[in-house]
Amino acid sequence: MNNQYLDIKPEIQEALAQGKPVVALESTILSHGMPYPKNMEMALRTEEIIRENGAIPATIALMDGIIKIGLNQEELEIFATAKDVLKVSRRDMAYCLAQKKLGAVTVAGTMICAELAGIRFFVTGGIGGVHRGYETAMDVSADLDELAQTDVCVICAGAKAILDLPRTMEYLETKGVPVIGYGTKTLPAFYSVSSGISVPITLNTPEEVADLLQAKHGLALGGGTLVANPIPEEDALPADKMEEIIAKAIDQMNEEGVSGKEITPYLLSHIVEATEGKSLEANIALVYNNAKVGAQIAAAYAKN
Repeated sequence: MNNQYLDIKPEIQEALAQGKPVVALESTILSHGMPYPKNMEMALRTEEIIRENGAIPATIALMDGIIKIGLNQEELEIFATAKDVLKVSRRDMAYCLAQKKLGAVTVAGTMICAELAGIRFFVTGGIGGVHRGYETAMDVSADLDELAQTDVCVICAGAKAILDLPRTMEYLETKGVPVIGYGTKTLPAFYSVSSGISVPITLNTPEEVADLLQAKHGLALGGGTLVANPIPEEDALPADKMEEIIAKAIDQMNEEGVSGKEITPYLLSHIVEATEGKSLEANIALVYNNAKVGAQIAAAYAKN
């Protein structure tokens, strides 16, 4: 925790020193994932939910050459509204810090920062994965390799539905990442409850997940753990309809030649438009649900 690039909010530093549960949150969802003011409302409510369920929230971002572990409301507002925010993964982190740019951390970036700070749990919406068309573009999110090497438990609604979910699961299996279906035997499909793809482990309570993590850490196995937590039924969108919308958005993206870091925000914005905002509401609902479950798991782990 004495890393020169870390600035840990006093409340979070105290909680970590006392072994209290802390849950990391990413900042990319603020700067690139949702429009203002929905993004700001979501960020504040997510932190509230984590507190309500017994843990301390730690939203992470890069500012002024420092990794900020925990943002105040003014800093959250900056990331919710600024137009020049870098999207920071492993490869971008040193550059962003050295140049003292504003950087919003992705799933991979958040995992790195959380591990540096000693935070074991991280809540997000959905992870990146193997993109569709992998056989021609070889586009694989850095999130997957980060899960293979960085010891943080990621609670999410599976991988984003715009991805090639079967290949994403195969990649995680190859890398030895435990994938836990939280109350489900199949991988959630982000906006939808199920992708139909089986998960290797099903656990139903925060205590069961905490016990698994205690065993994993006791064995010093290293690497991350993925807890796939389905969106609540009442907030979910039909999988077949979403697949149709996603396929059309991908076709349009390919026609326009969108690539790299612009793919995910491009597709998500087109999906929001095609669903008349329903996908955005589903996205917010699943983040809140993940925050609740993630905080409960972190609290259960702290009791062990």
